[in-house]
Amino acid sequence: MKTTKLLIAALVGVGLAFGVTAEAKEVRVQLEALPHTVQHTIKKQAGTDKVLRVMRESENGKDVYEAIVNRNGKETAIQVDDTGHFLGTKDEAAMHSEKTTKTKKQ
Repeated sequence: MKTTKLLIAALVGVGLAFGVTAEAKEVRVQLEALPHTVQHTIKKQAGTDKVLRVMRESENGKDVYEAIVNRNGKETAIQVDDTGHFLGTKDEAAMHSEKTTKTKKQ
C-alpha cells in the first residue's frame, strides 16, 4: 500500500513538473499570422517603435503574445492576450536577467 501511494505521488510530481515546463515554453510567431485583433493592439501599442519579434506562450491554457519592440534603445515586451486585450508592458532585459538568475540557483 505504501509503495502504491509513493508511486502515485511520484507520478503526480513528474506530471506537474512536466506540465509547468511545457506551459512556460515560448514560440516565435509572425505578426501577420496572429488574429487581427491581436495585431491591431500590438501595432497600436507599438506606435512608431519597431517590432523586433513576437513570441507566443500559453498561460493557464490561454495564449499570450509578447511583441518585443525597441523603445528608446531598450527591448520592451508588449503583452496581449488571445482576444486582443492589452495586458501591459515589461522590460525584456530585466526579465531575461531574472530567468538567468533563477536557472543558476536551481
